[in-house]
Amino acid sequence: MDDWKFSELQYTRPDFEAVKTQLTEWKKRVESASSAQDIFEVMRESDTESKHLSSQITLVNVRHTLDTTDEYYEKEEDYLNEQLPELSPYQVALSSAIADSPFRPQIEEKFGKQFFTQIDLARKSFCDKNIPLMQRESRLTMEYQKIMAACQIEFDGKTLNLYGIQKYFEHEDRKIREAAFHAYSDFFHEHETRLEEIWDELINIRNEMGRNLGFENFIPLGYMNQGRTDYGEKEVESFREQVRRVLVPLCEKIYEAQAKRLGIPCVMAYDEKRIFPDGNAHPIGDDEVLVPQAQKMYHELSPETGEFIDFMIDHGLMDLKNKPGKASTGYMTDLPDRLAPFVFSCFNGTIGDVQVLTHELGHAFAGYMAMRNQPISDYYSESTDIAEIHSMSMEQFCYPWAEYFVGDQADKFRFAHLQEAFTFVPFGVAVDEFQHICYAHPELTPKERTYEWHKLERKYMPWRAYKNDEFMSRGGYWYHKLHIFLYPFYYINYTLTTMGAMEFKKKDAEDHKGAWEDYLKLCKVGGSMSYLETLRYADLSVPFEDGAVARATSYAATILLKQIEEK
Repeated sequence: MDDWKFSELQYTRPDFEAVKTQLTEWKKRVESASSAQDIFEVMRESDTESKHLSSQITLVNVRHTLDTTDEYYEKEEDYLNEQLPELSPYQVALSSAIADSPFRPQIEEKFGKQFFTQIDLARKSFCDKNIPLMQRESRLTMEYQKIMAACQIEFDGKTLNLYGIQKYFEHEDRKIREAAFHAYSDFFHEHETRLEEIWDELINIRNEMGRNLGFENFIPLGYMNQGRTDYGEKEVESFREQVRRVLVPLCEKIYEAQAKRLGIPCVMAYDEKRIFPDGNAHPIGDDEVLVPQAQKMYHELSPETGEFIDFMIDHGLMDLKNKPGKASTGYMTDLPDRLAPFVFSCFNGTIGDVQVLTHELGHAFAGYMAMRNQPISDYYSESTDIAEIHSMSMEQFCYPWAEYFVGDQADKFRFAHLQEAFTFVPFGVAVDEFQHICYAHPELTPKERTYEWHKLERKYMPWRAYKNDEFMSRGGYWYHKLHIFLYPFYYINYTLTTMGAMEFKKKDAEDHKGAWEDYLKLCKVGGSMSYLETLRYADLSVPFEDGAVARATSYAATILLKQIEEK
């Protein structure tokens, strides 16, 4: 069991008819159970099989993104996307039988109330009519990913993908930055018609899913799919308004200072990534250099992270090189039957590579800890609105080791990273509001939707300017954000959890030992509590409360503004 590598794991196509038969048999056993112990045994068996099935699915997902031109894994992904929705009624039937059991009190005593909260959510968010819609949705999202992965931009004598071209956004020559940004823009403009069609179809499909469940549109179902049980649209809207009032003015100051540093009248869209006139911090090498540095850092950070990084390296659980045909994305996923996280990225020689080794590995560390501390796989993954606290906070905890990755440019790295933590948030809430607008107003034409993005830029990013770029000027920037297409209503999580990360930054400065203990608690608890319960357990604030954004960000904002004055 211990002597294995990810690359050597064997994939076997699941027998879905056998899975359905087994789910039905487990349901019958639950319904005829004479004791809670009988149900615990069914739960143990089903959890084991669920972990195996999930791991097989992960193998296909990862290998397809590693090489989107591999026809075998493309076909397997198509097959899984067709079959998995058809399992849903059987899975819901089994979980419903457990929830309706006379032994529910004993089950709740053993696994906590969150177990049944998740079951209730699954019941409310499922209906048979949505199965073919989920299958159509999967086909469309796969097409979007394939378009992105097939990107080939001819620039600087090279053929670049979407990750490769972005390195030029930091180039010292402003004309090259502008040209690279236009080349990036042109790719999306060239595919605008089909991307419009895909998005239009996704809106209609997802809204139909919502209506099939009795909702006006997809939005309530989207929230359910994100596991949100103790807050809703009003709370998120209040958070977005706090961002507009508190962070947008701060970001305007940040970009005014950046323009002054760069010696330009104002920061254009293609200037935003060029933080310093003499160049941004850059990694000291590629993944072969940086991964050993990460291993050294994690050993020094804590015994837990040292054990974790050795596990990741020993089992080949990271694929970080940028290669032709590789999907232009970055993520962490897991193999639950091996209690193993997996990290995927496309390094491009920017500080984004360093952030992968802290952000995505922050996700991975949380999964590693939860899988070793939670009794059932339902709790291995925390709610999506908690997940990004793990990753963004890990970025902050790793600040003292920046020299390991960027050498004598560490102060530059820390400044730029902190600046981006703030400037990202207005963009993140704009992505969220854009989705609300699109699903609530399906009557909008594709061009009208894009104009809505333009208006949101004026609202949340008033500094954003595009020179001689008609496509971006009318709102085309949103097309590049894959979360809009693939993971509806996920993106707000990055902004909510920025507040938690900023709180951990302050706590770490005041009491590192106490902050790290709270962080470990957050990681170990996994998904065994609701969002608000988890925040309280880790001694973090609720970002929806009035004044929460200002309080959470004040410490880091003071540091950043002081550094701006000194530069």
